[in-house]
Amino acid sequence: MLPDFDFCSDIFEKNALNLTDELYNKLDTYAEFLVEYNKNVNLTAITAPEEILVKHFIDSILLCKYADIPENASLIDVGTGAGFPSVPLKLYRPDIKITLLDSLNKRIVFLEKLCTLLDIHADFVHERAEIASKNSQFRECFDIACARAVANMSLLSELCIPFVKAGGHFMAMKGPSEDISLGFKAVELLGGGEPQIIDYQLEDESRRIVLVKKISHTPTKYPRNSSQIKKKLL
Repeated sequence: MLPDFDFCSDIFEKNALNLTDELYNKLDTYAEFLVEYNKNVNLTAITAPEEILVKHFIDSILLCKYADIPENASLIDVGTGAGFPSVPLKLYRPDIKITLLDSLNKRIVFLEKLCTLLDIHADFVHERAEIASKNSQFRECFDIACARAVANMSLLSELCIPFVKAGGHFMAMKGPSEDISLGFKAVELLGGGEPQIIDYQLEDESRRIVLVKKISHTPTKYPRNSSQIKKKLL
């Protein structure tokens, strides 16, 4: 499914990443299963082998290059979809403990089958983020909450920061066009510190990671319910 090992290895090296035979084989299995499953369940618009390699796998793994993810960190992937960025991260960094959260059960079913196929452990949560983060099992329990989503920074912050323990980080993977500063008020209200913006290139496309350190507890009134969130952003 993926391009051959040498081709993939060259792209990994260009991004200062290392590709082993084992990692290549698992990513190849991932890609093949994703494309086949996608014929019946809409998971991604990206199905060309090279694009899967770069725009899904490399893009996901680069999070641990540009952000400091501690050894054995617990990470919740909010709105994970087809498992990006958390599953490629887990394959690249097996020490990371991942929790995959998505509001659509059909995606969770896919992810359960995928992780079994790849022989990796993950926890799965079928729930809306604003509901799950009110649950004491998940609230302020993770070293990292991440999201690779088109939602604006204010919305993502309200959905993700409540999952992060004090001293942990919220990591938002964004495109370069959004005015991130419009979400800074939300970050502060939710207990986050000053965001750090990391811009980088992925092939010929611009990418951005916004890192927010959790410096204080999130007030219990956040996140609000979905209707309140839709009515007015923080």
